[in-house]
Amino acid sequence: MAKIQEINLKGEKVKELTLADSVWNIETNDVVLKKMIDLQLATRRQGTAKTKTRSEVSGGGRKPWKQKGTGRARQGSIRATQWRGGGIAMGVVPRDYTFDINKKERSLALKTALTHKYQDKELVVIDKIALKTLKTKELKGILETLNLTGKVLFVTKDENENLYMAGRNLGYADSIMANEVNCYDLVNADFVVCDEDAVNVIEGGLK
Repeated sequence: MAKIQEINLKGEKVKELTLADSVWNIETNDVVLKKMIDLQLATRRQGTAKTKTRSEVSGGGRKPWKQKGTGRARQGSIRATQWRGGGIAMGVVPRDYTFDINKKERSLALKTALTHKYQDKELVVIDKIALKTLKTKELKGILETLNLTGKVLFVTKDENENLYMAGRNLGYADSIMANEVNCYDLVNADFVVCDEDAVNVIEGGLK
């Protein structure tokens, strides 16, 4: 049974929380996890790179010189691929880099990422993440109190404006809602800080 100490923003222990083994303590599959991260990164690619083929380059409408008798190699157009200013052979064209992953793989990948955070002791559960102000100074104080270093990902059940505003000036702190949890953000963070309600939402969506 997966268990974790739930604390408050002062770092004081509140209670022991039982986590669902089917979500936070599974047999991990790093191959599927990497596949899902690759998909997320591929989705971000614009895929708008474009080169012109010889049919798209302007000019070159006539044969530069006659076929025989000049002593030079035969040429059909000054816009052929071997000419300066000519078309590009087998160049890049606009494309979609995404690929398909079935629902079971998506679910397994997310559970694997969550399990790694729990097993590596990089998961912190707080009873309630509530900032009094939207000042960055308050959030930095909380991070120091909880002794959290590196990149920190906050996960809350609902939108938390104070948390978002306080963290947006910090390159090492980010916040998302529980229904937005994804493999890339989890793996990219050194610590994941969830409130208890967010844990319940995550478990409810993956059980």
